[in-house]
Amino acid sequence: MSQLPVAIIGAGPVGLAASAHLIERGLKPIVFEAGSEIGANVRDWGHVRMFSPWEYTVDSASVRLLQAHGWQMPLAQELPTGHDLVTKYMQPYSQLPEIREHIHLNTRVVAISRRDIDKMKDRGRDDAAFVLHVVNGDGTESLVEAQAVIDASGTWHQPNPLGSGGLPAIGEKQHTGHIRYGIPDIAGSDQSRYANQRVMVVGSGHSAINALLDLASLKDAHPDTQIYWAMRGTNMQAVYGGQEDDALPARGALGQRVRLRVEAGDISVLSPFRIRQFEDASNGMRVIGDAPEGETSVVVDEVIAATGARPDLDMIRELRLELDPSLESSRTLGPMIDPNIHSCGTVPPHGEAELRHPEKNFYIVGMKSYGRAPTFLLATGYEQVRSVVAALAGDWEAAKDVQLKLPETGVCSTDFADDSDDSACCGTAVETSISLDAIRIKQ
Repeated sequence: MSQLPVAIIGAGPVGLAASAHLIERGLKPIVFEAGSEIGANVRDWGHVRMFSPWEYTVDSASVRLLQAHGWQMPLAQELPTGHDLVTKYMQPYSQLPEIREHIHLNTRVVAISRRDIDKMKDRGRDDAAFVLHVVNGDGTESLVEAQAVIDASGTWHQPNPLGSGGLPAIGEKQHTGHIRYGIPDIAGSDQSRYANQRVMVVGSGHSAINALLDLASLKDAHPDTQIYWAMRGTNMQAVYGGQEDDALPARGALGQRVRLRVEAGDISVLSPFRIRQFEDASNGMRVIGDAPEGETSVVVDEVIAATGARPDLDMIRELRLELDPSLESSRTLGPMIDPNIHSCGTVPPHGEAELRHPEKNFYIVGMKSYGRAPTFLLATGYEQVRSVVAALAGDWEAAKDVQLKLPETGVCSTDFADDSDDSACCGTAVETSISLDAIRIKQ
């Protein structure tokens, strides 16, 4: 067992950080990345700027390895874009001789179990190697053994549906050609898709506000662009927030900027608006929802779904997990990150002990470790993997000594307002380049 590698699923910032800590501890990593490049998920939002400066977006062990090869840290207080994070930090790290040969691109892990032991079998379980079923880009398959597994695959490609009850709205799947999940590049490659179109943004968190502000800028150049902002909640003060009480000024400014756009009439707000159905209209796509006055509908050309994401648990079905019943995080971690109680800045430091599952030496880290909770910090993910790797190396004192480097006032406030429909990641939250009464639109 000690000769086997530690498998890492996902070559994002947290997965790569895990590999750096393993290398420092003398353990061999093997990194599986489903995308064709490292940081595939980050590249999807490479056009946007992060709230957290460089000093909170890099991992200590990764930095030590990079600096040993002459790498220079960007200015600590600068705000990187997703593209910067990949090209100036993750990509150089992935090319280091210590890690390059251990990264396998175009390799998707589809299932994990134990060698010759299914989920029901007890005898010898903890001493058996993990077996990962992987599918390569050319379609070939293989079984890879590992002494431990760190799942850092994230949630980016598992977006929440637009239906208000956690299920897809009627007709949502049939209209996916006009629905974009995530953060489109409205100012760049996606500009022609949205210019002079009727666009609805769904969500109440920072991801939604990013899209709204980019659309408002697009409207300045293309005045026929119509913008609708749909959300389930009604607490606009919580949505707008305030720069004065935000530890990250770039993030705090977002709410104030979108408020001004709403008050100027550039954005029409539908709140509360619970989407039930999508259907074809003679001149577009009709979005039907419930509002206090009854059924309401709006005809649009495009919808941007900024409603967060959830973990994909299919590939770990054969492992013994203990999940929080609502968040789908580990059961111990759930109460510590519950967005009904906590913001990102009030989540206590946590590590191996809180991430532990009944399946020995299996850990979910990074955004996926938080399940459906939106209170994740990138810095938290780095501390998670430091603690987990220390435990795998047998250094239990270091594993238990969990700390989190944050500004004095905390790094992040939650996107989770009353009846929120956005589960955006706080730690990798991004920034792009009204009155409290909602404006209800009937059409």
